Amino acid sequence: MASHPHSREPSAPAHAVYDPVCGMNLAGMGDLREKEHGGTSYYFCGDGCFERFEDEPERFLGVPLIKLRNISKRYVAGVVEAPVLRGLDLNIWEGDFVAVIGASGSGKSTLLNMLGLLDLPTSGDIFYKGKNIALLKEDERAAFRSTTFGFVFQQYNLIPWLTAYENALVPLIFAGRREQERELAGRFREVGLGERTHHRPFELSGGEQQRVALARALANDPSVILGDEPTGNLDSATGHLILEKLIGLNRERGKTLIIVTHDSSIAEQANEIITIQDGRTLRDHHIHKKRFTGA
Repeated sequence: MASHPHSREPSAPAHAVYDPVCGMNLAGMGDLREKEHGGTSYYFCGDGCFERFEDEPERFLGVPLIKLRNISKRYVAGVVEAPVLRGLDLNIWEGDFVAVIGASGSGKSTLLNMLGLLDLPTSGDIFYKGKNIALLKEDERAAFRSTTFGFVFQQYNLIPWLTAYENALVPLIFAGRREQERELAGRFREVGLGERTHHRPFELSGGEQQRVALARALANDPSVILGDEPTGNLDSATGHLILEKLIGLNRERGKTLIIVTHDSSIAEQANEIITIQDGRTLRDHHIHKKRFTGA
């Protein structure tokens, strides 16, 4: 008898089989979703990835914007070794808004650092459009990072003796893109700080400093925006404004947006929720999204 198309009976083979949507290694797992497409059977960790594949199968058979394979990160202090990421596999698709959630110490920020090349894995591979960028030399990584990623952190990380404008100019200097400086005033207008460009950080409120940090993140017109609790230090009104700007960049300008957050109002708006627990991703992102939305 033919299996029902929504059957959860299949188990993946013992060798590596990756969910084509989220990239999770399904080897040896049971209770999977399965779908045949183009004469090939594909396996999924749960409902969320299965449904996304049903909607856009050709998209998810292409090359992910960012692909992590078997990423491990261990920190060593003397004779003590602390594993943070444990063989993590993940796909990030161009134009997606991805929320990364999990308990404190689960590895969320470490994962974000891997995605943005702020840190390198102890082992494993990081691919960007199919190229293994973990193999780049240090100066090559810095150049790639400065032209590809924009970073917004919970701590604003502004240089105190520079003006708001000069802080936002720093990425263009590092990227060798001073010719884009003429567009910088527009970045400040985008974030509502057109009249505050010559103020130093101590002359700005916390919300204004975070908007400067956002203008800085956008200065090089990055393909990927990475946020580590970007609204964590802000009051609810200012946090909502920053979030609105970030999601607008994703939806209106197609920027890939990856945010580490504890905030349910952020996670519930994402295309994909990635839950990290003990250095690994949990399966069935649809279930975790339901916890936020009540869907």
